[in-house]
Amino acid sequence: MISLFPQGFEEVERGRRLELAAYTDADGATSIWRAFGEVSTSAVADGWKDRWRRFHRGVRVGPLWVGPPWETPPADATVVVIEPGRAFGTGAHETTGLCLELLLELEPGSLLDVGCGSGVLAIAGAKLGHGPVTAVDHDPQAVDATARNARSNAVDVTVRLADAFCDELPAVLVAIANLSLDAVGRVGERVETAELVTSGYLASEFPAIPGFHHVARRQRRGWAADRWQRG
Repeated sequence: MISLFPQGFEEVERGRRLELAAYTDADGATSIWRAFGEVSTSAVADGWKDRWRRFHRGVRVGPLWVGPPWETPPADATVVVIEPGRAFGTGAHETTGLCLELLLELEPGSLLDVGCGSGVLAIAGAKLGHGPVTAVDHDPQAVDATARNARSNAVDVTVRLADAFCDELPAVLVAIANLSLDAVGRVGERVETAELVTSGYLASEFPAIPGFHHVARRQRRGWAADRWQRG
């Protein structure tokens, strides 16, 4: 669905089933049918172009509030405003929230966000006093989104287009990798850091990261995030 509709789609729980819905035309419906083998269609009411905004809501993680620009954040929050777009990460996904919870446990220092997506973790780190902050991603759209969101949040984040599996990465005090089970293990072998936060995998999975010992785990709704220390 991300490949078919990078501009966004809905996820709706129907009992034990998950329904995926996109606003599209007949050609789009045909693409869904070819990909999944099953599709149903219905006409949409007026105002559908703005309906997607209902599915992007702010979330509170400790002192942080992460949300879209059309919502009003709490007056007492450290605010991270993320414009939903084609890069992954608005702050609402469990893996992002779990990474933020673990990030709040760490002392501020140099920070690297590997696979930055929309830049939410890098920007939150900068807001919490980490610095210098570097964000890397292999996707040019993610790099553009992170740079744009960093500017709108008035934080200093160095954003680079890079392949974390082969390109040089800066040595930092803290590294965050919200990727996948295999990817975080590969990144852990390459990144030079004292503290590592990983996520992007299920709670039933546990990454193997040579050179690090496990410190803590957070879980929510079937997802997990882990904190590691070098040595």
